[in-house]
This record gives sequence, structure tokens and C-alpha cells, in this order.
Amino acid sequence: MMPDWKNIDTVLLDMDGTLLDLHFDSYFWLEFLPLRYAQIHQLQPGEARAWLHERILQEQGTLNWYCLDYWTEQLNVPITSLKREIAERICFRPHVQDFLQALETAGMRRVIVTNAHRDSLALKIEKTGIDRLVDRVISSHDFRFPKESQDFWVNLQQIEPFDPQRTLLVDDSLAVLASAQQYGIRYLLSILQPDSQADPRAITEFPSIDHFTEVMPNT
Repeated sequence: MMPDWKNIDTVLLDMDGTLLDLHFDSYFWLEFLPLRYAQIHQLQPGEARAWLHERILQEQGTLNWYCLDYWTEQLNVPITSLKREIAERICFRPHVQDFLQALETAGMRRVIVTNAHRDSLALKIEKTGIDRLVDRVISSHDFRFPKESQDFWVNLQQIEPFDPQRTLLVDDSLAVLASAQQYGIRYLLSILQPDSQADPRAITEFPSIDHFTEVMPNT
């Protein structure tokens, strides 16, 4: 179901892969970190890449997957500092600022709900000022539950009350969208190309868009 703007009061927005280009994160975890990990621990890059990929996948869908403190401890490398080394790659996806402005003009509440760790979130706010374009920014780490968990939405409702039947969630993660659907959020929208350097995805489970110009609210 595509957004029916006259029946929407609240727009919940993922950050990485939705508002910001996922390429920064993809490059960091798949390319840059393996190289720096290999340098720090005196390993071959290919060996480091294979081991890291397998190790990180073990935490998929959990809060640890997103937790920079966890990976700093597990890998014995300064994850936040390493992210800062390539911070110039952090950027908006196309038309995001215009979309957020249109939501404000239409009188809708705009809330970023992200699984990003607070250190990663702080770096992206520093580089983009994205916090000034929305009404509130909430990290799942504040609740200790990722968005894939029903407990996240229960906790969100307590500090940011919203009517699920009058709410839109935009998120590139199909697992998160499925969790929101289970909670009862009516309007769900995915992103076809979260990473500008990767191929667009074929998505059948939820309505999806390439750019926000496709769903601008009438103002």
C-alpha cells in the first residue's frame, strides 16, 4: 500500500540506506575494515576478509550486529576511529532534503528510527546535520532491542506515541518492515537501491521506490 498522505500523521524514517547512502557502511564493513584489520593484526587481506564476513554474519538480526562497542571489543580494533577515516563518504541519498521539507510543510511528524549505534549516529549527524531536518532521532540502542524485534516498537510507542494505522515507515530492511507490519504499522515503503554503488534490488514483499520524488506529499 503506497502512502495515502491524507491519512498519515507520523513518518518513521530509517537512516542508513534510506536517508543516507548505504555505500559508506557497505564499503566500511566489506572493504575498509578487512584491510585495516589485516594491517593491525598482521594478516593477509583475503584471510581477514573471509573471517570477518563469517564472524559478522553470526550476529545478523541482533543488536550486536549494529553495536560499535561490541565489534571494537570482539575485533580489538577502534571501530569508531576507523569509520572517521572514511567519513567523507557519508552522504544523502537523492532528494532526501526535499522530501523531509515536504513532510514538514504538510504538517507530519518526522522521526528517524535507526539501528545505528550512537557513535555512528553522532558521526553522521556531524557530517550531514540530518538531525536538524527531522523532529526527533531515536536509536534502537537506547532500548537495547533492534528494530527487527517487537520490543523495539513497544518501547518506541512509550516515548514517541503514534497511531500505527496513521503511520508510514520507510526502511531499506525487509526484516524491519516485516517487524513493523507485525506490530500493526499500516504504511510500509522500501528502497530499491540503498547503496548507490550496488545494483537495485527486486522487491516484491513491500511497496518500494527508487527516489523520494516518486512519493512526495502534496503541499
